Amino acid sequence: MSKTVRIDKYLWAVRVFKTRTLATEACKKGKVTVQEVPAKPSRTVTTGDVIQVKKMPVVYSYRVVDPIEKRVGAKIVENYVADVTPPEELHKLEMQDDFFIRRDRGTGRPTKKERRLLDDIRDSD
Repeated sequence: MSKTVRIDKYLWAVRVFKTRTLATEACKKGKVTVQEVPAKPSRTVTTGDVIQVKKMPVVYSYRVVDPIEKRVGAKIVENYVADVTPPEELHKLEMQDDFFIRRDRGTGRPTKKERRLLDDIRDSD
């Protein structure tokens, strides 16, 4: 008989979400799916289930290795969950960094002239 655990507890236990409340809210908002079916917080997961979590702009995928209810240390999380996120999804994070224009810390808000220059740079891409 395989062990089952609530999905909100599991996502919190394997450190996908910082708090169980955040995991529950993500389930309620439809950002968590199990086997491509939207999951409510009370949905149970078993070994082998594939969970997809939408954290914009990336959709992370995790395979349940061993369902647990208690939160574990970051070093042993890999014993309970396998990250199976496709490389194309992770590439979206790199592209997002290119989108933002960096300003030196302490320079304050841009002036109207600087704002126009920043908008021109952003529009040229």
